[in-house]
Amino acid sequence: MNSFVLFFALPCLLFRFGSSTPIAQLLDWNVVLVYLFCALVMVGFTIAITKGRRIGWNDASFGALVAAFPNTGFMGVPLLVALLGAKAAGPVIQTIMIDMLITSSLCIALSKLDGAEEHGFSNAVKKSLKGVFTNPMPWAILLGAFFSATEMTLPKPVAVTLGLLADAASPVALFTIGAVLARSDMNIHDKVPLHEYVPVAFLKLFLHPLLVLLVGTTAKQMGASLDNYALTVLVLAAALPSASNVSLLAERMGANNGRVAKIILFSTALAFISFSVAVAIFR
Repeated sequence: MNSFVLFFALPCLLFRFGSSTPIAQLLDWNVVLVYLFCALVMVGFTIAITKGRRIGWNDASFGALVAAFPNTGFMGVPLLVALLGAKAAGPVIQTIMIDMLITSSLCIALSKLDGAEEHGFSNAVKKSLKGVFTNPMPWAILLGAFFSATEMTLPKPVAVTLGLLADAASPVALFTIGAVLARSDMNIHDKVPLHEYVPVAFLKLFLHPLLVLLVGTTAKQMGASLDNYALTVLVLAAALPSASNVSLLAERMGANNGRVAKIILFSTALAFISFSVAVAIFR
């Protein structure tokens, strides 16, 4: 089930996003730079405060990824388009591209540093690069962007099959996360104490959108051509709960998926309140 979502359903969903979005909407450098800077700060800060004796590079890196990666793919695009209009799709898809291409790849690379001391730094770097280049999700977005830029289309039977796989991504991913949570609760060795996942969920829901608001406002004051509408979309995207597909990626990379799944579950439950408040303030 995990491999199906990670290597088939999710890449198909991301390819559809990339290929159906005009290429001009994917190249707003003001949006890219503001959101990317905030994502990197979130990753670095979360690793700095969580890495320790129980949490090594692998678990700290995927904990940082759920702190920096909102659920824009499954939740953000339809929700923000419904709230703010069709124009919101452009900035949201840019955040998806950043998180898939850069944030996820960076965290995968950092997750391999656990082997640096035991097997040597060069071997850890090789494993990091292998993890980045074998992640199918960034490649799916790049391929979709290429189809958008060249206005290529898939043969209808292929497009229909891809659409069916893409539509299966969300429900199957949620089912997989539920199975992971059930498994971690049944196995006493996978028990995760509250202090290892609750603070990360709070970082995602409160620090991330505040950081985006602060950095975006500062960038505007320094002369960046970032309009209020795009900044509002970015802040509300950052206020979304953690991305559910990170659980699938953590499982694939051998991280403590019980911890990652609990962060996703807790942030999603709390977001019913926090995101509603954010919409009331920024809409």
